[in-house]
Amino acid sequence: MTASVPHRTTSAYYLQAVASFGFATAALALGIAYLPVSAWMRAFLGVGLLYEITSAFTLAKVIRDRQDEGAITSRVDQARLEKLLAEHDPFKVDGV
Repeated sequence: MTASVPHRTTSAYYLQAVASFGFATAALALGIAYLPVSAWMRAFLGVGLLYEITSAFTLAKVIRDRQDEGAITSRVDQARLEKLLAEHDPFKVDGV
């Protein structure tokens, strides 16, 4: 018995986030390309841009993984509590 995890975001929100990320990356890349500096400086800034993007993805994954871990722990604790409540009989008398 596996319960599917409901989606927390809508398709429109996902599309907006992807479009915003693409626009910001393209705008910054164009800005770096047209800077009035030497090619070495543009290359350095381009590598910095790529490093920032990969760091952002890594941070987002770490945060998501931590939240998922907390949700799993919460579900296990909830299942244990439900089992204890199901097995508890308030009218049972011990030793009779």
